[in-house]
Amino acid sequence: MNDAHPVGDSSLLEVHVARKQYGTAAGARLEVLHDVAFSLRAGEVGAVVGPSGCGKTTMLRIIAGLDRDYLGTVRGPACGRIGMVFQEPRLLPWRTAEENVRLVAPRADARDLAALFDVLELSAHRAQYPGELSLGQARRVALARAFAVEPELLLLDEPFVSLDDALAARLRDELVTLVDRRSVGTLMVTHDLDEALGLADRLLLLSPRPARILADIPIRAPRRVRTVGELASIKAEVATWLAGAGP
Repeated sequence: MNDAHPVGDSSLLEVHVARKQYGTAAGARLEVLHDVAFSLRAGEVGAVVGPSGCGKTTMLRIIAGLDRDYLGTVRGPACGRIGMVFQEPRLLPWRTAEENVRLVAPRADARDLAALFDVLELSAHRAQYPGELSLGQARRVALARAFAVEPELLLLDEPFVSLDDALAARLRDELVTLVDRRSVGTLMVTHDLDEALGLADRLLLLSPRPARILADIPIRAPRRVRTVGELASIKAEVATWLAGAGP
């Protein structure tokens, strides 16, 4: 059983997943998440970092309300406006880029939508269909769709996976611009520590399955002025935690 309802004034998101299990083909119960608890403030960017298969995507689906079969409590934004970007763009192939965005935000202001497409360099691709877009362009449309609903909470499930380094870096910069402009509380999951360090205000380190939080590490320097030395220090702290010794 679970309890999911709005948070109070102190946090945008409060998560406590006491236990999440799956049934196996053999009839056994496989525990994926165990006593995962954290909160996220409005405007804050948190990155959940952990090994592949540890339960990061499962946790994000629980927060989004797509999986209610868990024991625990999730308290989200009072308005209920959540934007989510999946690992795959998940665009409707028979709809244009703009139509895919307007499906989730039919009342979006035309000027606001034009500005959003402009920031994501999609203005010339609004009338194109997903099959006519590159993977990078399709991921931009997925980002536009998530921001078009004017979310209070943005959930990102490894949105830059399978992209080359240069394109991924460019999309990260565009995402930072959007998040900073709109002050959106953001939670992303990734196995890429460099990606997390480039975007997040906090790192939540997950253990192998059943996942639990090993550490909650703040990144105090603003995203655009972080030095190589500061990032190296955080990487060393992360490495120590992941080695099992703690800081």
